[in-house]
Amino acid sequence: MDSALRPFAPAIPDRLAAETVQAMDAADPLADRRSLFALPAGLVYLDGNSLGPPTVTMVERYTDFLVNEWGARLIGGWYEGWMALPERLGDRIGRLIGAPAGATIVADSTSINLYKAARAALALRSDRRVVLIDEADFPTDRYVLAAAARDAGMAVRAMPARRLQEAVEADVALVAFSHVDYRTAAERPLAAIVDAAHAAGALVLVDLSHSAGVLPVDLADSGADFAVGCGYKFLNGGPGAPAFLSVRPDLLGETRSPIPGWMAHADPFAFAGEFEPAAGIRRFACGTPPVLGLQALAIALEAFADCAIPALAAKARRLGSLLLATLAAEGAAGKARLISPTAEDRRGAQISLAHPHAAALMAALAERGVIGDFRPPDIMRFGFSPLILRYEDVWRAGRILARLLLEHETQAGPAV
Repeated sequence: MDSALRPFAPAIPDRLAAETVQAMDAADPLADRRSLFALPAGLVYLDGNSLGPPTVTMVERYTDFLVNEWGARLIGGWYEGWMALPERLGDRIGRLIGAPAGATIVADSTSINLYKAARAALALRSDRRVVLIDEADFPTDRYVLAAAARDAGMAVRAMPARRLQEAVEADVALVAFSHVDYRTAAERPLAAIVDAAHAAGALVLVDLSHSAGVLPVDLADSGADFAVGCGYKFLNGGPGAPAFLSVRPDLLGETRSPIPGWMAHADPFAFAGEFEPAAGIRRFACGTPPVLGLQALAIALEAFADCAIPALAAKARRLGSLLLATLAAEGAAGKARLISPTAEDRRGAQISLAHPHAAALMAALAERGVIGDFRPPDIMRFGFSPLILRYEDVWRAGRILARLLLEHETQAGPAV
């Protein structure tokens, strides 16, 4: 087995030292991937769950595209490969999320794709009245799903994610949720929710924005009907990178996008007066492909070559455990409240801690070269991109965070 395909979850000893974590890095089958990325010297970047970094080759390759493809070929590029990019990259992302070939397209933003998928799903269950959602899901997801339900003449029923399985009733048309909670990193039981929804005759739409490229998903095995996700987090496609949309293949023949743009037409260049949807996943395209963004994403996805998702997930989750172990070893356990699951197999590639002065602590970390992010009112988020992070990086970050937590407790009293 190729070393990059082998899950690697080294034991974390009670005593942590530089030599210990350096040995973990030396045995890491993904260690060589770090050199593919352009990272500022001395910085520990724990925010890849918000925006992934560029690859080293991005500037050269992107410049080459600007000069030799767009610059030299001009409009001829449309006839030499640009038009096929949404489906070609869709298949590449499909391999990372366990979707069959021809089931995924890269287009638009996550929000637009969410609306398209939701409306397509609701049209297949037009005799029902309810869209079931996670009450604490990412705000945009809740806004878009509420709009899709309203536009379809349905209502939204919101509840805690842990109750989604048991809450699917005969009036539910669609169950929609994020595979990983953006605040806590709690992973939802995708296959179990799909089974419960299908047993009641409902469809499932899952947001994979915090899963794609870092966690095992296997859309085909789970039977999920629709999936969306972004290209700029763990996929490293750049700020505002195009998003993806995936549809269960046996549904494609009967689904319709609510935004029938010309690129979704069976024959776009016939400029026909009436819309006829394309066969397959291209019917979920819309306007002109955003070639600049697609090219950047294509370059970024090359970093995943010969990597297996279980290996990426094993490292990402173990990096999270190392952060917690480092805090404990430095005497800072309990100085901030852990709101992520402790069990590795129940959380995504992130650790979230709550602290009443989280914003100030994150600013202090940034001053010391550790970049995570703050989510109001009191959440510190640390994301673990397994392609770019070393175990030593996370150990260093944990020691700095521990010192800040202990200093803050001395100055301001214990954390609540």
